[in-house]
Amino acid sequence: MTKRPHNKFQGLPSKEQILEFIRASENVVGKREIGKHFRLKGQEKIALKALLKDMAEEGLIDGKKSAFHRMGGVPKVTVLRVVDIEDGEPIAIPETWQPDDATPPPRLRVIERKKQAALRKGDRILARTEEAGKGWLAHPMRKLPSTEGALLGIVEFDRSGQAWLAPVDKKIRSSARVSDVGQAEEGQLVLAEPAGRGRNSTVKVTEVLGDPLAPRSYSLIAIHKYGIPFNFPDEVLDEADEATRLALSEEQREDLRNVPIVAIDPADARDHDDAIWAEPDGKGGFRAIVAIADVSFYVRPDSKLDREARKRGNSVYFPDRVVPMLPEVLSADVCSLKEGEDRAAMACHLHIDAGGRVTDWRFTRALVRIAGNIAYEDAQAAIDAGDAPENLRNLWDAWALLAKARADRDPLELELPERRVILDEQGKIAEIAVRERLDAHRVVEDFMIAANVAAAKALESKASPVVYRIHEPPTREKLIALREYFESIGKNLALGQVITPSLFNRMIKDIGDPSEKGLVMEAVLRSQTQAYYGPKNAGHFGLALGSYAHFTSPIRRYSDLLVHRALVDSFGLEQPKPKSKAIPAHSGLSDKDRDDLGKITDAISVTERRAMEAERDTIDRYVAAWLSARVGEVFKTRITGVQKFGFFATIVSLGGDGLVPISTLGREYFRYDEAAHALIGEDSGESYTVGDVLDLRLAEANPLTGALKFELPEGGGSQKVEPRGRRPERKPRTNKGPKKDRQGKHVVGQRGRPGNIRHQGRGKKR
Repeated sequence: MTKRPHNKFQGLPSKEQILEFIRASENVVGKREIGKHFRLKGQEKIALKALLKDMAEEGLIDGKKSAFHRMGGVPKVTVLRVVDIEDGEPIAIPETWQPDDATPPPRLRVIERKKQAALRKGDRILARTEEAGKGWLAHPMRKLPSTEGALLGIVEFDRSGQAWLAPVDKKIRSSARVSDVGQAEEGQLVLAEPAGRGRNSTVKVTEVLGDPLAPRSYSLIAIHKYGIPFNFPDEVLDEADEATRLALSEEQREDLRNVPIVAIDPADARDHDDAIWAEPDGKGGFRAIVAIADVSFYVRPDSKLDREARKRGNSVYFPDRVVPMLPEVLSADVCSLKEGEDRAAMACHLHIDAGGRVTDWRFTRALVRIAGNIAYEDAQAAIDAGDAPENLRNLWDAWALLAKARADRDPLELELPERRVILDEQGKIAEIAVRERLDAHRVVEDFMIAANVAAAKALESKASPVVYRIHEPPTREKLIALREYFESIGKNLALGQVITPSLFNRMIKDIGDPSEKGLVMEAVLRSQTQAYYGPKNAGHFGLALGSYAHFTSPIRRYSDLLVHRALVDSFGLEQPKPKSKAIPAHSGLSDKDRDDLGKITDAISVTERRAMEAERDTIDRYVAAWLSARVGEVFKTRITGVQKFGFFATIVSLGGDGLVPISTLGREYFRYDEAAHALIGEDSGESYTVGDVLDLRLAEANPLTGALKFELPEGGGSQKVEPRGRRPERKPRTNKGPKKDRQGKHVVGQRGRPGNIRHQGRGKKR
C-alpha cells in the first residue's frame, strides 16, 4: 500500500486503536468520525465498515452506525435520571437501558457546574459521559423536563421522630427525609413533592392515599408511579355524552344486523371491540366478516375527546380496574359491541380460499347486532362437546384454513405462560394462576391478524398514510448474546445465516424436555426487539408479515383509531354531518395527523411501553402479596439472570422474580463468569448458571415494591435439582491477594458494602 505523507496511521486502524479513540473522544463517535480521525479514504472506508461489524459481533462495541460506544458501556451523550444523592453528589442512571432486566444499569457520578442549579432526585438531564477508572462520570449539558409527577411512598418515623418517605419502587433503595408530613400517619401511602435543594433537600406530603396494603392500592401505586392519567376532565366527559347522541344513519351504513356475528372475549372483559362471522363459499373457502367498533364515528379529530385519547394512547388493564382510553360511556357502553344492541361498526369483509389465503377484502361502515357475547371457555366447551351452534362451527372451520396458511408462513411460536390474578368480591387475591391457552384464543387471534393485514394492504393500495405495527428482526448485539447463551447449554446458533422466525421455531421444536424448551423460549423472547408504531413500513418479524397494522381494537388503542380514520378517507366512508355544532364534521384523518404521523406514533409507542411496565409492576406486587404469607417455604425456581452481586430466580409454577444475594451463598468466594452467565465457587467449582433449576427458600416478599428475596435452603448447592447444560470450565485464580469490592475496598469473602435495610410495612430504618 502506498504510504500517504500526511497520515500518521498506516492504512486501516487496529481494533485497539478504534476502542481507544471511542474511549478518549469527548464527542459522539460514529463511522464518519472514525474515518475522519484516521484519515481513511475510498476502499479503506468500506473496509472500516466491515471491521466495525466484526467488532460488534465480537462484543467489543455497541450502538448503531451513527453512534458507537464500548459494549456494556454508556453512550457518549445520553439522557440520565438522578436516582440518589450520595455525599452531596447526584448519582444518575441511563433513562433507557437495553440489557435484559437482570442487568442493572450503571450508576454515574454527576459532576455539577458551579453556576448550575443543584440537581435533585428524579431530575432528568442530557449529559456527556466518560469512563473514569472503574466507574462513570456524567457532565450535564442541560436539564430536561420531568416526566414524572409527585413522589410516591410510605410514611415512616425513626426513633427520633423524624419522618421518612420509604419508596414503593424496588429500583429506589433509599428513603427521603420528610419536612412536612401534613395529615399523614405512619404507614400510610402518600404523594409528596420535592422541597429544598442540595444537602437540605427533603419532601413534603401533598396527598394521603390511604392504606398501602388495601386491595386496590397496588394498581394505584403503578398509576401514580408512571403518571398514567386516570381522571377525565369535565369538558371531555361532556363531549363524550354529546357524542353518544349521534344518530346512526341506516342509509349510509351496510346493514349487517341479521348476520349472526359473535364477540368472543375473556369472561371478565370490560369492553368488546371485535366480533367475527364466517360461512362456506361453496368452493372450499369461506366468506368472513370481522366487525370492529366504529370509534372514529364518535371520537372526531381535534376534539377534546380526541386530544385526551391521544394523551393516554391506550387503555391500561390491572387485575382490579381498567384505566380506559375513552370515557366509560363510550368504551364500556355505546362503542362496545353488546349482544342484542344495534351498534356502529367498521366491517372488514374477507374472502379466505381453500389454502387459507385471504384473496380479497373490502371495508364498509355498518350496523351490527351482535348475536352473542361468549367467553373463550364457553365457546371452547361448546366446540369440544359437539353441540356448538352453526356460526361457531363455521368459525372453527374457517380458522382451520387460516391456521394452515399460518403454518406455511411459520411465524414465531413462543408459548410462554401468562400469569392471571383472580380477585374475590372484596378485591383480595383469591388465586394466581397461569392462563390456559385454548383454540378459542387462536381462532380470534388469527381472524384479527387477517383483518389487520387487510387494513394495511388496503391503505397501501390507496397510497394512504398507514400506522404500521412494526417488529424489526433481532439486533446483532441481541443475537450475539443469544448465541453465547446457546453455547452455554451445548447448542449452536450460526450468525452467518438469514435469521427468520422459522429458524427459532426449528430450534425450539427439536428440544424434547419441556423445562429446557421453556428456557430456550424465554431466551429467544429476550433476543427480540420491542415492537412499535410508525408510518414507515419495516415489516413484522414475529408474525412473518410484510405489512401489518393494528385495526381491531380502537376502543383501547389510539393506533387503531388512526387506521380507521385513514380507511374512512381512502374508501369514502364519511357519514352525514352531525347536527351538533360541538362535534367536528370530519371523522377521517386531519391534515395535522397526516403531517405529524411520525410524531404521533412515537408518542403512542411510549404510552404503550408505559402501560406494559405499569401492568407488570402491579402483577409483581400482587404476586409478592400472595407470597408474603408463605415466607420460609421452599419453591422450585429457575435462574433467570446472573450478576456479580448474586443471581435472579423465578418461581417455576407462579412467576415472581427474586434475588439471591451472593453474600448468602456461604463463606466460599464465587467468581463471576460473564461469558458463561455463571457464578462459580473458587474452591468447590459449584456453579449457579442461567437456566439452572433449584430449590430456594423464600426469605422476603414485599407487596409494596413487588420485590422478592430468596436464599439457599440448608445444604446450599446440594439442593440443585436440574443442572443445565455444560458447566463452565473453572479458571484458576491468579491473584491471591485480598479481595476488593467495586469501590476498591477490601472485603471479607465476597461480601460487598451493606445497603440500607428496612422492615416491611411500618418498620424502622436500620
